[in-house]
Amino acid sequence: MQNLTNYHSHSLYCDGHAPITSFIDEALRQGFTSYGVSPHAPLPWPTRWTMLDIEMPVYLYEMKCLKERYRGKIELYCGLEIDYIDSVINPHATIFHDEALDYKIGSVHLVYNRSGELVDIDLNAERFIKVIHDKFDNDVEYVIDKYFEAETDMLMTGGFDIVGHLDKISRNVETFHKGVTSGRHYSGLVTKVIETAVKMGYIIEVNTKAFEKQGITFVNREHYPLLADLRAKVVVNSDSHYPALINAGRMQALDDLKTAGVTCVMQLHHGKWCSVPIG
Repeated sequence: MQNLTNYHSHSLYCDGHAPITSFIDEALRQGFTSYGVSPHAPLPWPTRWTMLDIEMPVYLYEMKCLKERYRGKIELYCGLEIDYIDSVINPHATIFHDEALDYKIGSVHLVYNRSGELVDIDLNAERFIKVIHDKFDNDVEYVIDKYFEAETDMLMTGGFDIVGHLDKISRNVETFHKGVTSGRHYSGLVTKVIETAVKMGYIIEVNTKAFEKQGITFVNREHYPLLADLRAKVVVNSDSHYPALINAGRMQALDDLKTAGVTCVMQLHHGKWCSVPIG
């Protein structure tokens, strides 16, 4: 099948559950043409889910060695998933201007509350509900606005290639307030971010991480026709934390994209992004 690739995966360098080689070997077993690794980039403080500063050069060196080891078997690419937190850290930061990086994913996982506290909102549903109650006085609309405001600011700041799971917040806000993602306000925010991303030339990720358990993708399926209408550059990634899940949800996402009118997806080939027809 064409475009048997994945450029969003997490290993033991961050919150993944296996070494990089386990992901590559599984990609080879499944016949992938290219594979990208993208640990969560370091933040200015240690967390349970990001790489440490001191691990960055180790990671870059390991990827350099692995590219040589697997040369002729699969195209390997060295990436990072970098958080956007205004001027605190973002994909455009000097520390991420490294020629060893083949691509960067820009993502939003944290937003500020009204007290100026930076809060992690990329949580399971139960913890998300508690955080909205404890940190945001149950004002989920405020969280939605701040999330997409951060997405827009990230697009304007630049320094990356792929917009990671653009509307991932949808899963949790829908759990908190059923039907909120179907509302005009929420849909308008998503539409505006997608339009801006396309206008500025970014690749938009269709993230299949939650597909097998919850039947959803980020960008959500209802926005696929908009991707088609805007002729967006799209890449399907699994955001895998386990080797066995590197291809989870891909076939269905590609089928659904094609049904919606998206005819091609993006793929790295010899280090360049190429548009490849959906097979």
